[in-house]
Amino acid sequence: MLPRGRPRALGAAALLLLLLLLGFLLFDWRLRGAAALDGDPLAGPRDSNPSDCGPQPLPPPKCELLHVAIVCAGHNSSRDVITLVKSMLFYRKNPLHLHLVTDAVARNILETLFHTWMVPAVRVSFYDADELKPQVSWIPNKHYSGLYGLMKLVLPGTLPAELARVIVLDTDITFASDIAELWALFAHFSDTQAIGLVENQSDWYLGNLWKNHRPWPALGRGFNTGVILLRLDRLRQAGWEQMWRLTARRELLTLPATSLADQDIFNAVIKEHPGLVRPLPCVWNVQLSDHTLAERCYSEASDLKVIHWNSPKKLRVKNKHVKLFRNFYLTFLEYDGNLLRRGLFGCPSQPPSGAEQLQQALAQLDEEDPCFEFRQQQLTVHRVHVTFLPHEPPPSQPHDVTLVAQLSMDRLQMLEALCRHWPGPMSLALYLTDAEAQQFLRFVEASPVLAARQDVAYHVVYREGPLYPVNQLRNVALAQALTPYVFLSDIDFLPAYSLYDYLRASIEQLGLGSRRKAALVVPAFETLHYRFSFPPSKVELLALLDAGALYTFRSWLTSGLPIPTTWLQLTWTEDPRRPGRDTKIFALA
Repeated sequence: MLPRGRPRALGAAALLLLLLLLGFLLFDWRLRGAAALDGDPLAGPRDSNPSDCGPQPLPPPKCELLHVAIVCAGHNSSRDVITLVKSMLFYRKNPLHLHLVTDAVARNILETLFHTWMVPAVRVSFYDADELKPQVSWIPNKHYSGLYGLMKLVLPGTLPAELARVIVLDTDITFASDIAELWALFAHFSDTQAIGLVENQSDWYLGNLWKNHRPWPALGRGFNTGVILLRLDRLRQAGWEQMWRLTARRELLTLPATSLADQDIFNAVIKEHPGLVRPLPCVWNVQLSDHTLAERCYSEASDLKVIHWNSPKKLRVKNKHVKLFRNFYLTFLEYDGNLLRRGLFGCPSQPPSGAEQLQQALAQLDEEDPCFEFRQQQLTVHRVHVTFLPHEPPPSQPHDVTLVAQLSMDRLQMLEALCRHWPGPMSLALYLTDAEAQQFLRFVEASPVLAARQDVAYHVVYREGPLYPVNQLRNVALAQALTPYVFLSDIDFLPAYSLYDYLRASIEQLGLGSRRKAALVVPAFETLHYRFSFPPSKVELLALLDAGALYTFRSWLTSGLPIPTTWLQLTWTEDPRRPGRDTKIFALA
């Protein structure tokens, strides 16, 4: 018979062992949970990207040409592409070949920009998006990207047949590392894998975000197509075009449309052919959608590789680390693109068009020449971003006139008054830094007067050097004018309210369209009065002139009057039908 206290001692020991076992299990569970957040190999496949494990790929040879494809359409998307390219150029150590699928608007913008940017070791090829529309227009799509969001599906048949590998990017991507590291992941593809993707970082494809949510089929959590590595050669051999078309047609029998554009179809194909996909480390596509689980990908800012603003809210998305991501993006948005013109040391490449002639001309300048600074500025090639903001040109008219002017940041306050006085089309060149261009964008968005005008084309010429290139700015604005006639004006002149209509009538009545080239001279007036009401008629204009409240423009240069520190200026032209003093066209500035 055991002593009376022995059962109590055994029970206590058993309870202690049980608590220790539970504690060990709980510690192990927490360890695995923490590892899942940090992408540790201890984490299970549900909690992290399984491709986070394994050896890091070796970077490609220093001078290997990397190919990048981007679909871009419209004014806003073009600005996004520029920020994306800035982030790529900042970190890159390899030459790049950009393959841009664009509409006519984006091509005009980006072709001009890259031609004037003159970045060494960067080639750009354009592909007409309008020619590709019939290949995807049959697919109903609810995504905000529209038809252009489906065009990544046709890249294997669109890009050159000799091109075997390409990185495909959305326009709302920002790089935080060298793109060569992403290119190096091609080396980890198996013999059958042809598509490299990062797992989708939300529960979208699990179908549990809301009641009756029915997503397209996907493998597990599915994959995000904001960053894609494509083995084009393998996709062509596998019959990619027929593959995705058959899958899309079958799914559209039961689903009304795609919700996430090309991503839905890519995932449906992968669901059927899982051997095609190579999962990529999630840091190569940190997704900032509303329901993102992206914080499981990183524990420190240094872990980040690619930031993806995959939400229509973009920078306004809700995320506990969004301030860090937003500041990172804004850094490249306002970064001086001139600093990215640096060459790649040790990588021989074809110089940008005109670069050699420019260097020769600069080398011939004499630094002792008193005009050296002016001659150097004359040879400077400024980056030019035409139609920086959305622009809808008016319908073509035979006698239409575009007001052409140029300005810098300190003259922005003239724009609202100018828009009130001139109701017709305008072509304005602005001399700004990258940071000032963003301030200008916010200025226009905050102005009801400017935001309502879609017929004003703003062209940003990026600042470089200490001088103001007035002739180049005027030429940029002139080249982008789309009407048969232009009205050249300084930005601090305000035209008469009736001048636009009167000039068009005068052009028609004088028959300028059928005669030799001619110029209509519009006289200008100014006043020394700070507070001044714009004269509504020619009679009041003459009365103010007789009273000494107005002067012909810069008459004080020869009249002996004191040089004014500020003045308002008016312009006037004679009515060709009633010569003499019966004139009625005037303008104030």
